Amino acid sequence: MQQGWIRAHQSDLAAVYRLIDGVLILAVLGVCLTLMGEPISGNWAAAGLLAVIAFVIMAEPVELYRSWRTDSFRAMLAATAVTWVSVCLLLLLVGYFSRLGHEFSRLVVGCWFLFSLIALGSWRFGLRRLLQYLRIHDRNTRSAAILGITPTGLQLAKDLEQHPELGIRLQGFYRISGVPSAETSVAGAASLLTGPTGQLEDALAAAHSGELDLVYIALPISEAKRIGELLAAFGDTTATVHLLPDIFGANLLQSRWHRIGSSAVLSIYDTPIQGINGWLKRLEDVVIASLALVLLSPLMLLIAIGVKLSSKGPVIFRQRRYGYCGNTIEVWKFRSMTTQEDGAKVVQATRNDPRVTRFGGFLRRTSLDELPQFINVLRGEMSIVGPRPHAVAHNEQYRSLVSGYMLRHKVKPGITGWAQVNGWRGETDTLEKMSKRVEYDLDYIRRWSIFFDCYIVLMTVFKGFKSKNAY
Repeated sequence: MQQGWIRAHQSDLAAVYRLIDGVLILAVLGVCLTLMGEPISGNWAAAGLLAVIAFVIMAEPVELYRSWRTDSFRAMLAATAVTWVSVCLLLLLVGYFSRLGHEFSRLVVGCWFLFSLIALGSWRFGLRRLLQYLRIHDRNTRSAAILGITPTGLQLAKDLEQHPELGIRLQGFYRISGVPSAETSVAGAASLLTGPTGQLEDALAAAHSGELDLVYIALPISEAKRIGELLAAFGDTTATVHLLPDIFGANLLQSRWHRIGSSAVLSIYDTPIQGINGWLKRLEDVVIASLALVLLSPLMLLIAIGVKLSSKGPVIFRQRRYGYCGNTIEVWKFRSMTTQEDGAKVVQATRNDPRVTRFGGFLRRTSLDELPQFINVLRGEMSIVGPRPHAVAHNEQYRSLVSGYMLRHKVKPGITGWAQVNGWRGETDTLEKMSKRVEYDLDYIRRWSIFFDCYIVLMTVFKGFKSKNAY
């Protein structure tokens, strides 16, 4: 296979990918019918063909058949899942309104829906690993140039060097006159400048001759005029141009471009939970919270009795905390203390805290005191997964001490979270502990997907309920 074969046949391969998806969907249906002793009737054949056609059509809005070279597998899997779930919902609606739903085995339908998703994801995983193998061995690669020897450009060169599976081969740096070079001010710059360096004219000549596939403009945002000139110059080439301004060294959250009329706008601090993602997140919350309340209701009744018998006071403790976008919500917990603090000053629980009842200490160590928060989830105030909500007093205390603290509120607070399953739950008696918790919370927002949520839920089940720091 020659280096440019896949690129030259990209449209043909996209058609092959569509064909493979269709074959897999029909094959899984056939296997399910055979194993369960169901005849392959005309209705089943029609359902299978409708699923294939719908999948190919619904894959277009999420660009499922584009190149996923620089995207995570999680993102590709999420796009696949969204497409297939949409197809499943369409089939269910067609069955309902056509009044033919009773002619289809629910067991076969359920298995078909589930195992088709697994098959669609599995073959994409295999394809991705194959492409990564080829790229590591200098097949299916792209040639790239970085304009400007700047800190952001050097960082990009380091990232490309550490990820050969992307198949992006750096041809060299190109100096831009008037822009200071960082080769003497950035540690390790010399090791990254092993390739050829040249002037802007050399990069333009290489792009005009087709030697460059990707051009990264790594100039500071203060060089806006020069960036505009470079964009105009490379607009006369077929190279794909990327902008890498130094603003992206900031603590960005889900930044994306969008348009307001003819104006291009870049969001810096945004939420990933919007549009179809918001709908999927809410569906996840409602399903898991409903199941949890049904399954755990006997345990919650026993806990309520234990709280009532162990100390005076109400069973449920309600405390004001900040929710989505900093709005105040009331978070429910089983009462575990003799006092109920919710004022301008709230003292965190510590080891051997006299305010914690004996039964309450057990609840706090096992996180059972947080079970009523499934009700907060159903009310739409919280999510199953998200940054843990802090008391209002603690928010006001730490927002000026920890950089990016309030960005935690770009999503709903959760019953469990990425920080908690990594050991950062319980008492935050030092600024370092709170900083680490916020670091993981912001990392969660950047990496969010439904699959990431499911992973955190599984981690919570196996390791997240107990903590030596929970008092």
